Amino acid sequence: MKRKLICSLLFIPFFAVAQQDLAKYVKPIIGTQKMGHTYPGATVPFGSVQLSPDTDTLSYELNGKYNGDIYKYCAGYKYEDKTIVGFSHTHFSGTGHSDLGDFLIMPTQGALQLNPGTATDPKAGFRSAFSHQNETAEAGYYKVKLDDDQITAELTASNRVGMHQYTFKKSDQSHIILDLMSGIYNYPDKNVWTYVRVVNDSLITGYRQTNGWARTRTVYFAMSFSKAFKAYGAKNYDRKQAYRGFWGKFDQSKNFPELAAKQLRMYFDFNTTEQEKIKIKFAISPVSQENALENMQAEIPGWDFEQVRKQARGEWNKELNKIAVNTSEDDKVNFYTAMYHAFINPTTYNDVNGEYKGLDQGVHKAEGFTNYTTFSLWDTYRTLHPFFNIIQPKRNNDMVKSMMAHYDQSALKMLPVWSNSANDNWCMSGYHSVSVLTDAIIKGVYTGDPEAALQACIASSNKRDYDGIGYYIDKGFIPAEKSGTSISNTLEYAYDDWCIAQLAKKLNKQDIYQEYLKRSGNWVNNFDPSTGFMRAKLADGTFQQKFDTMSTHGQGFIEGNSWNYSFFVPQDPNSLIEKMGGKKKFASRLDTLFTMHLPDEFFAETEDITREGIIGGYVHGNEPAHHVAYLYNWAGQPAKTQSRVRMILKMQYKNAPDGLGGNDDCGQMSAWYIFSSLGFYPVAPGSDEYSLGSPAVKSAKVTLENGKTFTVDAINQSDKNVYVQKVLLNGVPVTNHTIKHADVINGGKLTFYMSSKPAR
Repeated sequence: MKRKLICSLLFIPFFAVAQQDLAKYVKPIIGTQKMGHTYPGATVPFGSVQLSPDTDTLSYELNGKYNGDIYKYCAGYKYEDKTIVGFSHTHFSGTGHSDLGDFLIMPTQGALQLNPGTATDPKAGFRSAFSHQNETAEAGYYKVKLDDDQITAELTASNRVGMHQYTFKKSDQSHIILDLMSGIYNYPDKNVWTYVRVVNDSLITGYRQTNGWARTRTVYFAMSFSKAFKAYGAKNYDRKQAYRGFWGKFDQSKNFPELAAKQLRMYFDFNTTEQEKIKIKFAISPVSQENALENMQAEIPGWDFEQVRKQARGEWNKELNKIAVNTSEDDKVNFYTAMYHAFINPTTYNDVNGEYKGLDQGVHKAEGFTNYTTFSLWDTYRTLHPFFNIIQPKRNNDMVKSMMAHYDQSALKMLPVWSNSANDNWCMSGYHSVSVLTDAIIKGVYTGDPEAALQACIASSNKRDYDGIGYYIDKGFIPAEKSGTSISNTLEYAYDDWCIAQLAKKLNKQDIYQEYLKRSGNWVNNFDPSTGFMRAKLADGTFQQKFDTMSTHGQGFIEGNSWNYSFFVPQDPNSLIEKMGGKKKFASRLDTLFTMHLPDEFFAETEDITREGIIGGYVHGNEPAHHVAYLYNWAGQPAKTQSRVRMILKMQYKNAPDGLGGNDDCGQMSAWYIFSSLGFYPVAPGSDEYSLGSPAVKSAKVTLENGKTFTVDAINQSDKNVYVQKVLLNGVPVTNHTIKHADVINGGKLTFYMSSKPAR
């Protein structure tokens, strides 16, 4: 009865009022200058499944070393490629490192080929040539013509289920290949184990365990066909397996119902009539094959592909309609594509029954919340999670609860650093969960125990054997001899410690507040007054002699240089300004950052940034400087904040396949676009203040979860009128270039009066 109820509820309309079809503005094909870091496939908001084409299957390893070309395939799809190797069910959006690419499916006709072929000779394998002219990418839907076999592939999805629809020609040699070896950032030993069970002539189940970026990741699946296959088979490509038991008594290559190996590819044979459609439902689970099947039956009980596609588009429209903007058609594409990117991650990580696998490898149940994973926190703490505190507070509350569950299950007793599928990837620096927790608590979003959250923050900040924290605690900085990212870590720890101080202050823990407020001043220990830059310091307290403000290597930074990181004191811009010689000198230094010319040698050191992703020396595509344009407000020159922000919006976000100036990083760059287009920005999450900029929309209406609305009006806004003459909040002048979170969440009206000239 319970399962029937879930199924019957699936396609009940979930909104009562008419909504705009804003999904028509979403262009999933928009990616980065590197053009390989976003995927154009089918997913729903925050969905577990991201069903998308993969255009190549390079190995992470080449001749025993890192293969630099693999970086172009972080999302599996590279726009410049001319072939598709198949459609897999899990992807990261906009990341600079990768994993996933689970369960690749490819339809073919003719003689069976179980190898993928090559980009230069696709007909040597099961891959196919394709053209962008025959490709459609929409919110929740993807379609492409596979030229080599003249097969039309269509994809859509629910939260935990991907749905395929393949239109074949007439043939008695039609095949669907299931590649259980393929993956993103793959290497020969990444697959730990694979199991497949053929339940009947249209249903198979199984699992795949991998050792990649997430080292103990297991994904279970259930795969159902709309038509019974006439035959099936498999090939085991594992040549290293020393012991195979006595299974050789069976011929496991054809029509054998139970398979287990490290490297498997399967095929399913069909007879097809002209233009016959074969559909597949592919459900995943972090817990079990049974749960995967339950997810399928609950979310997509039938075979109506168009109904599922319509449902996915409806879910996207429900989320996109939370902000209605009046702006140019081109900027609507940028705006709603940014919202689309912002609502892909984090991803749901529990089954329809609430079960999920925890860090302890045990099965847990999310009671009263949705469990999430894919926390790219070094990126997303800056803008994405603050954006959620306005637009998605219920989800962000659940995300914080997911972080606390992660902490409770962690053998190390640390909050997540980069969470992925019941693992911590430990990528990048800082312990930025504390920023997300603090911001959610300060802004009244988190409904859990704030005292427990504070203790989790403190425990993470005192993990002495993690990434130089012990040195940071003892010395107030991390010696350059001990860490290649000594300055980045020190600066980011200092900001995180300020967040802990704010949380302690809110909870009236004065001793903790004073301790962490003092720690938050540790940034000054890497500031060299003789140069005015952040500079690596040796264990003896002297500055490292080798010093290059432009270099991104060997200087103590990660994804940045001293020019960008020297402005990373978001918790205390006034003290930084004082250290740099006062407001006038500080503003002049900001001017230099935005207008300098970088030598070509700079780009030889950067894997992820091209010259198009940089304005002067300001690197927008890497996050540490995302707040920098707003610092002119503290320097007494708000007009320059306004002009710089509008310049960044125009130069770094475009309606084009290479339209983003850097990696979107799970929605961080997109959230920056949304905030800045609306005219305000969270310079220091953990504070309840937003810094004002220059809105790029003529007007916007934000529909809040509490039923209230917040509107932005930009009078006389245009490409030339980027300067703000005055700002009114509910008719009252704003004089300090800031508004409060309560001003937004309580509803009201923010009015900017725009001009082509700076205000006096």
